Amino acid sequence: MPAEKRTATKRNKSAAKPVAPVAMDVVLEDSININDKDVAFEEDLLRNPYSLRHWQRYLDHHSSSSIAQQFVVYERAVKELPGSYKLWKAYLDQRRQHLAKRNLPYVKAQDEWESVDDCYERALVLLHKMPRIWIDYLEHLMATPRITKTRRTFDKALRALPITQHIRIWGLYLDWAKQIGGETALKVYKRYLKLEPNHGEDYVDLLVSMERYDEAATRLCKIINNENFQSRHGKSHYQLWRQLCDIICSHPKDIKSLPIENIIRSGIKRFTDQTGRLWNDLAKYWILLNHFEKARDVYEEAITSVMTVRDFKQVFDTYAEFEESVISAKMEAAEVAEAEGEQVDQLELDMRLMRLERLMERRPFLVNEVLLRQNPNSIHEWQKRVELWGDNAAKVVETYTKAVTTIHPKKADGKFTSLWINFAKFYEDGNDIASARTIFEKATKVNYKTVNDLADIWCEYAEMELRNENYDAALQVMGRATIPSKHKNIAYHDETLPVQIRVYKSLRLWSFYVDLEESIGTVESTKGVYDKILELKIANPQIIVNYANFLEENKFFEESYKVYERGIDLFGYPIAFELWNTYLLKFISRYGGTKLERARDLFEQAVEKVPAKYAKPLYLMYGNLEETHGLARHAMSIYDRATKAVAPEDRAEMYHFYIAKAATMFGVTSTREIYERAIEILPDKDARVMCMRYAEMERKLGEIDRARGIFAHGSQFCDPRIAQDYWQAWHDFEVQHGNEDTFKEMLRIKRSVQVKFNTDVSYITAQMLQSQEKAKASAAQSGGDAMQRLDRMTLGGPGEMTFVKSKAHSVQVTHGEGADEPQSATAPANPDEIAIDDDDDL
Repeated sequence: MPAEKRTATKRNKSAAKPVAPVAMDVVLEDSININDKDVAFEEDLLRNPYSLRHWQRYLDHHSSSSIAQQFVVYERAVKELPGSYKLWKAYLDQRRQHLAKRNLPYVKAQDEWESVDDCYERALVLLHKMPRIWIDYLEHLMATPRITKTRRTFDKALRALPITQHIRIWGLYLDWAKQIGGETALKVYKRYLKLEPNHGEDYVDLLVSMERYDEAATRLCKIINNENFQSRHGKSHYQLWRQLCDIICSHPKDIKSLPIENIIRSGIKRFTDQTGRLWNDLAKYWILLNHFEKARDVYEEAITSVMTVRDFKQVFDTYAEFEESVISAKMEAAEVAEAEGEQVDQLELDMRLMRLERLMERRPFLVNEVLLRQNPNSIHEWQKRVELWGDNAAKVVETYTKAVTTIHPKKADGKFTSLWINFAKFYEDGNDIASARTIFEKATKVNYKTVNDLADIWCEYAEMELRNENYDAALQVMGRATIPSKHKNIAYHDETLPVQIRVYKSLRLWSFYVDLEESIGTVESTKGVYDKILELKIANPQIIVNYANFLEENKFFEESYKVYERGIDLFGYPIAFELWNTYLLKFISRYGGTKLERARDLFEQAVEKVPAKYAKPLYLMYGNLEETHGLARHAMSIYDRATKAVAPEDRAEMYHFYIAKAATMFGVTSTREIYERAIEILPDKDARVMCMRYAEMERKLGEIDRARGIFAHGSQFCDPRIAQDYWQAWHDFEVQHGNEDTFKEMLRIKRSVQVKFNTDVSYITAQMLQSQEKAKASAAQSGGDAMQRLDRMTLGGPGEMTFVKSKAHSVQVTHGEGADEPQSATAPANPDEIAIDDDDDL
């Protein structure tokens, strides 16, 4: 086709319609120039005017053309395909980008901005369900100062789109409303809250930013009262309360529709862990309203009602700062008045200074009150409060009285008795003994936690009488305290009964009573108290010993022995063993051998039921008595009985002692029977030692054959690998006293015993355990690794399993420096060794 200009009027009717003019700096004409490259695309469009693909190809072809030509093609395309989202989206983006590149504000290019508006309006005729088109259009309008049109467009978008797409519009709508502010923003947010009530916090923030504090506080109250409200910003219920308090306390004059004081007081009751801050907020509210006296009343109420020291510190520090600020303001006003020659009210200023000083003086008492409100049963805090009053006797008595009436005896934190005792001592220090007695009398009627608490009261009562030299009164007090209950079969640990009923069984009380009787009473009265203790069966071993010592000091020896016997009957072993020891020693030290038969009877009673673990000292004491005052034959009989009665771990030592005594009294030969019986009874470990000592004794007596027989007898329970000392002793014995035949016999017995132990399962197990223990000990000492332990096992270290080296297949050195050296790894010769062929004894 020849290259010539062709106009759109020569096209068919659909393609030749005039295009609506666009008000821009680029003038769009009704026709455009068509060159040779456009002809093919135009012909395709003539054949397929409703094909989106052909229009896109044509637009891509014009991508490098002028913006006017592109817009004309877009206008033709959307006219043929008015419902195409792709065409409209690309066209509208092109128009906005072109407008943004020119960077012209709305006031300077109003026509161009409105022409883009017109394009969006035409697109939304058929694409009103497309949220992306609405969002782009709204963003375009938000860049202009046309508030009414933008608001109406937002409303049209919300009406056109389904409810599921509204969230995309509302985000822009709210951002735009925040930008413009005013009544429009408030109404937009109110509309949005009908859709999303959980966004009330944002509305409150908006109201605060617009300084509409009354409405913001009202809205926040509704949010707080809504129990189903969930904060989008993750705020807790208390944080919402804090926000409300900050609003109403910072701007109290702007809040008209809420009862502020009632709201804050309800918060104080509700949020008990933040009462300090809320009290300060309430006081701040009254301060900002210039109601200083009401603020002071709030502070006073707060410091007398808070429950924690932390809250008290917050309120007290704020209260002190408030008083200081008021005083500073008054002083400044006074200075100004003096400068102007006016009269100054000095009385009011002095009164405020005294009020501040009084507040500081009250601080320790106020802190103590807080701690007592936390725990009214705290003994320590009540005592501390008494100390704070110092010499103020009236307040001290008032505090003690309030303390003993407030504290619950069963819930007391500390020793409740110390409070009663200190109360009585206060009167005693003031020489008012009658009042002190009254306090103690009241204290004895309190149902304490434990019986010992009441016993302490009675003991302190008696000690007070002693300090004032009223000895008879002290004895009467203890007599009253120990009166048995009328009820029978009272259990000391029965918590269901009052302590007053159970106190007569308190050993602490009786111990003090008996000490008091020993000090200022008579012997008979003291014995009576001791006897009562024994009758009640509450005595301990120390009471028995003390009673016996008391009788002994007063020359009642036989009665003291009876006390020991009663204690032995009362207590079992091991306590009875200690009592027997003391009893027998005292009896022997007093009578010696003068009452030998009675002493023997006592020893027989002592050893009759004694357990094996406690028998040894008693038998030794018994035997010593016979040696010193009786017959040697009787002593040997006792030692013989002891070898059977003592514990197994003491039996060997007892036999050694028995043998030593027998050798001393009847000669060495008399011990042979004892040795034989010991070897038969004792376990193998102790029997081995006994055999060695027996053989040594026979050797000294020159009985070589008997000694050899003893060694042969003892060898049956001596493993050569474990009892090496035994076999070494036998070896030395044969070297000194034997010959070749006896030595061979010893070696034969040794081999047979070793074979026996190698085949005995029990001995093999014991040997393995011993080897493992030695291996662990050596490994811990050396700290080597596994390869080093394997080397020690191979080389036959101590306590390790060894490998038997083969004589026929020993590895020889075949090369290297060691090949020419003679193998001289033989053991050094023993000069005392007897040359005996191993084959001779077969």
